[in-house]
Amino acid sequence: MAPHPVIQAIIDFSAGAIGGTACVLSGQPFDTTKVKMQTFPTMYRGFIHCFVSTFRQVGIRGLYKGSTPALIANISENAVLFLSYGLCQDVVRFVSRMDKGAELSDLQKASAGSLASIFSSMAICPTELVKCRLQAMHEMEASGRIASGQRSTVWTVVKTVLKANGPLGFYQGLTSTMVREIPGYFCFFGAYELSRSTFAKYMGTHKDGIGILPLMFSGGFGGACLWLVVYPIDCVKSRIQVYSLAGRQEGFMKNFMGILRNEGFTALYSGLTPTMIRTFPANGALFLAYEFSRKLMMERAGF
Repeated sequence: MAPHPVIQAIIDFSAGAIGGTACVLSGQPFDTTKVKMQTFPTMYRGFIHCFVSTFRQVGIRGLYKGSTPALIANISENAVLFLSYGLCQDVVRFVSRMDKGAELSDLQKASAGSLASIFSSMAICPTELVKCRLQAMHEMEASGRIASGQRSTVWTVVKTVLKANGPLGFYQGLTSTMVREIPGYFCFFGAYELSRSTFAKYMGTHKDGIGILPLMFSGGFGGACLWLVVYPIDCVKSRIQVYSLAGRQEGFMKNFMGILRNEGFTALYSGLTPTMIRTFPANGALFLAYEFSRKLMMERAGF
């Protein structure tokens, strides 16, 4: 028996929130390194230099800088994403004239994930802006873009944004966030489902029975495909959100062309190494927590 749509939505929302929490806790140090390298590509020689420098300057807390907004961002994004993902699968079934509850193909699930990302972009943009600013605050002071000695907390960043730009200031970088998310989550869910289907076919079982390690690998593979496709867009987004702290309000295309003209194409991939290292444990943990918590809640609800 299929669950009531409201119950299904609550389960998807809750499982997405649990998955988002697992994702942050397992990957935040690598995300901090990624943002620093994206916004200040000439300040560090590479991933190890950035990671070690951050640890020496501010300790382990520096690597987890921005964890609070990152948790809020990932919990809200993944809760909305997986809630929307379930609803968008119904939209795909309707458009494809399929019966309610019919199993979708991997391509159809990828399309549902891409559509769901439009809604998750609205949830993640404000909190990701605060997270990126916190992560790059030391470099902004060191480069002279903002006055040094400012105490950087979630609340001080929030107050600065509200004072300078009002509530809409939290949506600086929204265009680049959507440009990143729509193709990114097509690849994310598509690669995840394709990997699970491949494991299931090889093992002679259903996708839900492939086990923990294949499930985590599928999540990491989906994340890797997402970042390889959208990383340059994410780099531009990070710069928009961080540099706007110093009053720069240039848009996506102006930032994109400026990076290509002044720093070259490789600058768009600054910080890719920690991102790829992070993606397997972080996204593996995301899908492991999502799938198992969702399955547990479905069983507890009697479905």
